Amino acid sequence: MVRFLCQFAAFLAATALAVQPVAAQSILRDAETEALLQDMAAPLVEAAGLAPGNVDIVLINDPSINAFVAGGQAVYIHSGLISAADTANEVQGVIAHELGHITGGHIVRYSEGASAATNISILSLLLGVGAALAGAGEAAIGVMQAGQRAALGKFLAFSRVQEASADAAGAEYLSLAGISGRGSLSFFGKLQSLEFRYGISQDDDAAFTRTHPLSGDRIARLRETYIVDPAWNAPDDPKLQARFIRAKAKLFGYLSKPERTLAAYPEYDTSVPARYARAYAYHKNALIDKALVEADSLLETDPDDPYFLELKGQVLLESGDPEAALPYLRKATQVSRNQPLIASMFGHALIATEDQSRHEEAERVLRAAVARDRFNPFAWYQLGVVYAARGDMARARLASAEQQVMRRNYPEALRSAVAAEAGLEPGTPDWIRAQDIALQARAELERIRDRD
Repeated sequence: MVRFLCQFAAFLAATALAVQPVAAQSILRDAETEALLQDMAAPLVEAAGLAPGNVDIVLINDPSINAFVAGGQAVYIHSGLISAADTANEVQGVIAHELGHITGGHIVRYSEGASAATNISILSLLLGVGAALAGAGEAAIGVMQAGQRAALGKFLAFSRVQEASADAAGAEYLSLAGISGRGSLSFFGKLQSLEFRYGISQDDDAAFTRTHPLSGDRIARLRETYIVDPAWNAPDDPKLQARFIRAKAKLFGYLSKPERTLAAYPEYDTSVPARYARAYAYHKNALIDKALVEADSLLETDPDDPYFLELKGQVLLESGDPEAALPYLRKATQVSRNQPLIASMFGHALIATEDQSRHEEAERVLRAAVARDRFNPFAWYQLGVVYAARGDMARARLASAEQQVMRRNYPEALRSAVAAEAGLEPGTPDWIRAQDIALQARAELERIRDRD
């Protein structure tokens, strides 16, 4: 009896966790990659009837091939999915599917499926307990097992319906955007190959134990839709594809071990993506001269590319030469029109020179960065350093509160916000912001206490 009660509890926990964002996963921030993903998604967002700029595409540091939505208007894409994709069109197919979940309100409706399944389990639990109390122990176990199977089956069926609905919506958005479904089918083919490789059954019985329809079934169903669509033969965007290959190489160089990067992008490969990947590999191995050679080669192809400038500035800064990094990061900031992530690195370089005469420029740059991208804990930290250096401890504490609340360190965020509020002039925007953070931190702490 105890064993089946534990299984029932595990099922409830699983259904609850399924709809929660994965807080433990780390978000990867890169100005170039974020701009690419937003440009890839923009026509699909418009086709879905969502407001341009209101849908975020967030890159998660996770090697598995996955993408998901977790409430709100944000699509989360694993780095492993980018690595597995060969074309920008394949990733657009994934984004279109996830937008189908957003427009279908599937995260909000997820509780419907979980609730129905839970009700079945609770009923079977009560019947099982009743049978046990009546002395029919074996009957109790049978009732509870049957109830759990029914609950799980209902929940999985609900999930499969949602996935099929998102598939159909994604196909519609690709069509409206004039983007071919070839990439979508190609990526489903990759998933099917993985299922074959890992011995995942493709028979009809197995289909009823899955959260998603069988990849083969999805391919067959979607192919019928895609091949008659006017966009089926639409060519891939060559500029978008070139940017994708470049960003993919950059991501590989940043995340992979240097030896893997150098094997995948050997020195005789002088293409832009290969040089990009090797620059990060050499930098990670502290081979600064080689990293700078690759960065310089990239700048020779385009001296005004903000991301090439950012790369050279980053290598110089992180190798201990912030003074040399400044002209590259300043130009990168200007050329990118003060892109917040690039501007944050420039502000950091200004502070790292340890020349306090540069703090005024650093503050200006960093304040502009957080005004455009408030969810940038690194920029807030650097801004706090500037405030503390000039003795403005109230604003230094406010900057600490900003980064602490983003990192979900609510006790520290509350303490910092309260301290900042006490030192700021009442009624000012910073004072009001300190109050807002304190209220948010208190609410989150109360919610955590209630949950526990």
